[in-house]
Amino acid sequence: MTALTTANQLTLFRLLAVPCVVILVLYGFNGWALVTFVVAGITDALDGVIARRAGQPTSLGAFLDPMADKLLLVSTFVVLTLERDPPMPNQLPVWLTVLVISRDVVIVLTVAVVNLAIGRREFHPSALGKVATLLYVLTCAFTLLFNYLGYPSRVVDFMVYSALVVTVVSGLHYILHVARLVNEA
Repeated sequence: MTALTTANQLTLFRLLAVPCVVILVLYGFNGWALVTFVVAGITDALDGVIARRAGQPTSLGAFLDPMADKLLLVSTFVVLTLERDPPMPNQLPVWLTVLVISRDVVIVLTVAVVNLAIGRREFHPSALGKVATLLYVLTCAFTLLFNYLGYPSRVVDFMVYSALVVTVVSGLHYILHVARLVNEA
């Protein structure tokens, strides 16, 4: 079986979309950045469905898919946090971007430490983790949308604080899950 399946090609497209989103935002092409971000999000939904339906899940896809997701979200969060001249109508707060990135770093480091310390364990995304990812995507999308429309929005403020709450709750849930795994070992 070839590693370059249709699903993996979509994932690679998503990886290539990351610098495009960043450059488009930095140069103020918020409409195109929004379109590119949304298309990248659609490829995220499609690649998993295609891999399962075609019976073609690959180890390359299992590695690249979450990496592409994290890279797209982290890059978009960072670029929507940066100061620009002229300023964006909606800018993500630095504290949220630091919190989101820190949560992901802590998860990756925890998985590595647990696997090294007590042996290989499977870490499947929790429902709260999926909700967090969805909120991050929506936060970026709404920020891009209202920056394209050219005015500040309370929707973006609501998304920022929703992302804060779900990040803290999902992080605590993850810590409890890991503690349970370690205690069982």
